Amino acid sequence: MTTEVLNETETPVDGAEFAALADHVLRTLHVNPLAELNILFIDPEPMAELHMRWLELPGPTDVMSFPMDELRPGTAEEETPAGTLGDVVLCPQVAATQALEAGHSAVEEMLLLTVHGILHLLGFDHAEPEEKKEMFDLQRKLLLTFLAERGA
Repeated sequence: MTTEVLNETETPVDGAEFAALADHVLRTLHVNPLAELNILFIDPEPMAELHMRWLELPGPTDVMSFPMDELRPGTAEEETPAGTLGDVVLCPQVAATQALEAGHSAVEEMLLLTVHGILHLLGFDHAEPEEKKEMFDLQRKLLLTFLAERGA
């Protein structure tokens, strides 16, 4: 996988950890190893601008996904074609606030949001209750298996 992690904030981010998480998620979902993904960390003001421009909602949000080639998960028998998955954009400040409310670290929240964003790039959604259950169960499983492999 080709994952580029860009941090445009003052918040320290371990780019290698987020790239490893993306690799784990994409490998588990049988996405072509040549697929490209960008993970971008931005401040609240530019996130609020994206949120308004694309969703017409005020204020910054935690994560937004911008798919490119509309790749979908593959199977053990057939992985996805190579292509550009797209961009996952996160706001560490919003994630930190949510982490406090959830009772875990900001890093754990950003890792969860990264998985969430990647799943959106792969076509998962949570508009309907059954879709939400499927997506949230999968994101939890992917994050827990990643953390277990990393010994976290």
